[in-house]
Amino acid sequence: MVDGINVKDYAQEYLHNKIGYISQKAVIFSDTVENNVAYGDNGKKAKTKEQIKKAIEVAQAKEFVEKMEKGYETLMTEGGTNVSGGQKQRLSIARAIARDPEFYIFDDSFSALDYKTDSILRKELKKHTKDVTTLIVAQRIGTIINSDKILVLEDGKCVGQGTHKELLENCEVYKQIALSQLSKEELVNE
Repeated sequence: MVDGINVKDYAQEYLHNKIGYISQKAVIFSDTVENNVAYGDNGKKAKTKEQIKKAIEVAQAKEFVEKMEKGYETLMTEGGTNVSGGQKQRLSIARAIARDPEFYIFDDSFSALDYKTDSILRKELKKHTKDVTTLIVAQRIGTIINSDKILVLEDGKCVGQGTHKELLENCEVYKQIALSQLSKEELVNE
């Protein structure tokens, strides 16, 4: 359901315009940084330079973009081979933010980021997207630890749901995953 309407009842283009999707595999086009972030029609007016710069800032990409030889006008290579995996991922996230969607889907989109950048980016995203529905698919507990609701899947079946704290108490699968990734102190202090 999106806005109380079954997704099957939407025209596909209309539904796509409501979504900002970020895949695990970042997609970068042979074009400028600015045009990569501005890419895609979302049924709204064209993105302004200010919107693009704000999206890049929220996605924690401003620092490395502004250090590039031509900044926002730097030409990206096909597939983004002239930037790191984490940088590509942040530009893909910036593209979704620039769309100003009603619904974000992050499909393991933070996995290429180091833990510090991941944490900072999620805090900025939370501020920027406070009135937007966000779905995060993740394998890293640190990425979803502060989520309102976490669903734990095992072999395609939901084996637990709740907050981080609730799942630590009530879901053995979640607890085992969490303990394999974080210390007991980190699990309790998050």
